[in-house]
Amino acid sequence: MCGICGWIDHRHDLGADEHARTLAAMNETMACRGPDQQGVWAEGPAALCHRRLAVIDVEGGRQPMSLDDDGEPALHIVYSGETYNFRELREQLAAAGHRFRTASDTEVVLRAHREWGRRDPRDVARRLNGMFAYALWDTATQELVLVRDRLGIKPLYYLPTPHGVLFGSEPKAILANPLADRTVDADGLRRALVFVADPSNAVFRGMREVPPGCIVRIGRSGDSGYGGCSGCREERYWQLADTGHTDDVDTTVGHVRELLEDTVERQLYSDVSLCTLLSGGLDSSALTALAARHVPEPVRSFAVDFAGHADNFTADDVRGTPDTPYVHEVAKWVGTDHRDIVLRTEDLMDPAARAATLHARDLPAGIGDMDTSLYLLFRAVRQESTVALSGESADEVFGGYRDFHDADTIAADTFPWLAGRMLNQDQRDPGLFDQALWRALDVPGYVEDQYRAALAEVPELTGPAADDPHERRMREVCYLYLTRFLPVLLDRKDRMSMAVGLEVRVPFCDHRLVEYVFGTPWAHKTFDGREKSLLRHATTDLLPESVVQRVKSPYPSTQDAGYETSLRERVTAILNEGDDAPVAPLVDRAAVRARLDAPAGRTPMGERMQLERMVDLNTWIRDLDVTLAV
Repeated sequence: MCGICGWIDHRHDLGADEHARTLAAMNETMACRGPDQQGVWAEGPAALCHRRLAVIDVEGGRQPMSLDDDGEPALHIVYSGETYNFRELREQLAAAGHRFRTASDTEVVLRAHREWGRRDPRDVARRLNGMFAYALWDTATQELVLVRDRLGIKPLYYLPTPHGVLFGSEPKAILANPLADRTVDADGLRRALVFVADPSNAVFRGMREVPPGCIVRIGRSGDSGYGGCSGCREERYWQLADTGHTDDVDTTVGHVRELLEDTVERQLYSDVSLCTLLSGGLDSSALTALAARHVPEPVRSFAVDFAGHADNFTADDVRGTPDTPYVHEVAKWVGTDHRDIVLRTEDLMDPAARAATLHARDLPAGIGDMDTSLYLLFRAVRQESTVALSGESADEVFGGYRDFHDADTIAADTFPWLAGRMLNQDQRDPGLFDQALWRALDVPGYVEDQYRAALAEVPELTGPAADDPHERRMREVCYLYLTRFLPVLLDRKDRMSMAVGLEVRVPFCDHRLVEYVFGTPWAHKTFDGREKSLLRHATTDLLPESVVQRVKSPYPSTQDAGYETSLRERVTAILNEGDDAPVAPLVDRAAVRARLDAPAGRTPMGERMQLERMVDLNTWIRDLDVTLAV
C-alpha cells in the first residue's frame, strides 16, 4: 500500500531544480498513505513520486523503482496496493530469464511489463490478482500508463493538461500542482451530491478517475483524447460478463468455499502485523474464521462500538440488531484476540477528527458519524496492526442488502439504493438546498442519465434464466450495485484507512469470486429464501448459529441523542455566519431553520444526513479553497 503521484509535461525538463518544490508538495499530500519512505524520480518530461507504507519486502521495495540494467530502455514505476499472485508470476518470469533484485511485488509488476506488456499493457493487468493502482513510464516510447484494479479498490485520478497530465492516488496530490485549479462546476457539484459512482467526473473540473478495470495511456502525440489531452486514451482490460453458469446449487456453494479459502490464504501474506475487522455479521465473521484456519497464532480482531449503544439500542427500518453481542460471540467462538474500539459523542464531534476525515475524503460525503467513526476505528487499529482484512463488498457480490429483496425497490426505475430503505433519497426534493440551484443543477436528470448509461452496460443474460423477467432485473440490480455503489464504499474505506497508514484488504473483491457469483442465477443466490444464501451455506460450519441466521445490519451509526444536539449546534453556528458562510449560496436558510426548529430526537437518517452534508460542504469549500462555478 502506498500513495503515488506524478507529472508529465513535454515542455519542460522536470528534473530541473525549479520543479523540485512542486513535486515535493505533490508528494507530501500523500504522506499519510505512505509514512515509512518517500522517493521522487524526475528526468526529462516525466516525474514519478511515491510515499510508501512498507508491507512486503520492507527493505527492498523502495520506490520509484526502475528497470534499467538489462540492456533495454528503462522502465520506471510507482505502485500502490498488493498483487496477491506475485509469487507465481515471479516464478514464471524467473523461468523466462529475469533476475530479481528484491522480494517485492512491485518488481514483479515492473518486470512483467518488460516481458508481457511491450505490445499491450493490458496483457499485464489481466495477469494480476490484487488491489492496485500504478503508473509506468517507458523512456523508449515516452508513454505513461496508468493502471487500476478491476473493482476500483485502489484509487487513481488524473488531470489532462495541454502538454501532458497530472496524476495521483487522491485529488489533493493533483491540486498541489499550480497547473490544477480547484474549481467545481455544475457537473462536479452534481457528482458530489449524488451517491452514484462516476469515474468520468471526479468533482473538480477536468479531473477524472481511471475507471475500474481500465488503463489510461498518455503519449506525446496522437488523436485528442479526454480533456483535450493529446494521445490520452482509456482502454478496458476487464468487465463483468455473462458466464453461462451451469453449476447446480451444491456445486456452486462448494466452489464459493474453495475460492474463499484460496483468497483469504493469499491475502494473509504480509511481512507486518495483520488483523481482521469484525462486525458480528456473516461477512466479517466468515473472513475472521477463515483467517484463523491459516495462521498459527490467534487472529487479532477489532470492532467499533458506541458508548451505551448495545444497552440502549432501538431497532429501525435499516438496523434490526446491535453488533456488539454478535461480535463477542464470534470472537469467543473463533478464539480471536479481540478489542472493541468504543467511541463517545465527543469523539465523533471532535473538530480535529471531523476535519481529518473530510480532508481524507476530498469530498463532502455527508454521512457524518459513519465516516468519523470509521476513521477513529482505523486510527486505533493502526496502533497495533498495519494490515486488516475487511468484509466489504460481500453484500454487493452475494445480494445482502434488504433492498435486494424488496419488491417495490426492485421495481423502481432508478438506482435501488436511492429508492430503497438504505438511503431513500428523492432526487426531486432539494431538502436544505436552494430550490433555484437544485432546478439549475437538474439532479433528477443527472441521476436518470447515469442510470440509463449503467443499464446499457449490463451484459445480456443467457441460458434458461434469460426468459425470466425477475432474473433479468436482478442481473441489472447486481450490476448496478457492483459498478455504481460498491466503488463509493471502496473509496470511503481506502481513504479512511490510508489517512492513518493502515492497509485494508477486501477478499470478497477477488475478481474470480466476483465473476463466478455475478454469473450465478439469482435463484441460486436466494435458494434458501434468504439473503446471501451462497455465502451462508459456504461458511456455516465455521460460525455460531446466531451469526449464520442473523439478518444483515449495515455499518453502525450512533443513536445517542447528544450527537444530534451537537450536530444541530454546528449547523446553527454556520447559519449565524450569514453570507460569510462558504455554504451560504447553496442552501435555503429558511428550510435549514425550519429543520432546526423541528423537535429533536431520533431524526430520520435521511434528514440527519442533510444536516451532515451542510456541515461537510461548508468545511470542504473553506478548507480546500474550492471555487464554485455554478
